[in-house]
Amino acid sequence: MRFRRLTGTVAVMLAGVLAGALGAARPAAALLPDTFGFALYSGGVVSQQWPVATTVSPGVPGRWTVRFPGIAAAGGVVHVTAVQDAISSPPGRWCQADSWGPVGPDEIVRVSCYRPGGFLDALPGFSVQFSRSSGVFAATRFGYVDANPGGGTITQYNSVGAANTVANVAPGLYSVSLPGLGTGGPQAGDVQVTAVNPGVGARCKVASWQSSANGQFFRVYCFNPAGATANTRFTLTWHYQRALYGGAAPPYKFAYLWNTPPLGPPLTNFNSAGPAGVLAFGPPVWTATFGGVASPPGNVQVTAFGTTPDHCGLHLPWTPGAGALGIRINCFTNAGVPVNSGFTVEYSSRF
Repeated sequence: MRFRRLTGTVAVMLAGVLAGALGAARPAAALLPDTFGFALYSGGVVSQQWPVATTVSPGVPGRWTVRFPGIAAAGGVVHVTAVQDAISSPPGRWCQADSWGPVGPDEIVRVSCYRPGGFLDALPGFSVQFSRSSGVFAATRFGYVDANPGGGTITQYNSVGAANTVANVAPGLYSVSLPGLGTGGPQAGDVQVTAVNPGVGARCKVASWQSSANGQFFRVYCFNPAGATANTRFTLTWHYQRALYGGAAPPYKFAYLWNTPPLGPPLTNFNSAGPAGVLAFGPPVWTATFGGVASPPGNVQVTAFGTTPDHCGLHLPWTPGAGALGIRINCFTNAGVPVNSGFTVEYSSRF
């Protein structure tokens, strides 16, 4: 009996030591997310990717398959942004998600890109991110939804354990609630939205946004290629002083700002490396600069803001310089004409 007691005691002690070692090896910031991957695909070349062996394979012209090796996970959300000199070739291009899911050990994300009129566009240029989170972390403020076209969620995550909701209040108009994720107001953090539709071109954007002690509340508008509001699946991620995939510094670096226009409230302009972001120039191309944050590999996403079918993307790939990051953004009408639009932009690095 004494031997059994001693054996049990030793086992408990060893378990405690092992748990402590694992906890030391995995900092608290790593608890969010469960897994993530991102990539820039421009000029037919994959760069700024994580994991490092990520690949992009063209399929039917205008559609691509992104393989994130070793990070397979059910659920989660995908965000996609066009990266192309769309002012000239072609004007007003956009990209969206078709589908995603685990295949063996890998996460497979399918992306499509369109030009005005809803025609698939084969020029290679987009930024893509996949992430999934789980668990309750009361001190964090982070959440997402993968929304059904008719309302409700396919999957959702809320870092304080509350249930996010999506209501389809009219064709192409959605009300999204992330309760419990309270912050100061009138708006705080960053929000990104991506249309998901494997059949036709679709775009979604944030139409209104309210932050309060009770949570985060959004209206999302979605459009078809004709510029009419239309129901579609979409993803929405909101993050406050965290990366878009959920990680927080250290070791991650991240930054975001909201152009209303002009710049939004102070709590929507944040840089984990120090100075707030600076927005310069204007249509047809804005430049958002974040000092000290450039730490490749990293990923950038942009979402248009407003109630019209205008949409936004990246004019060219982002550029680091002396530790600063320059991000060039362009926005267009439904017909592909440059326009002065509101937008949110964020950068999230792996290291």
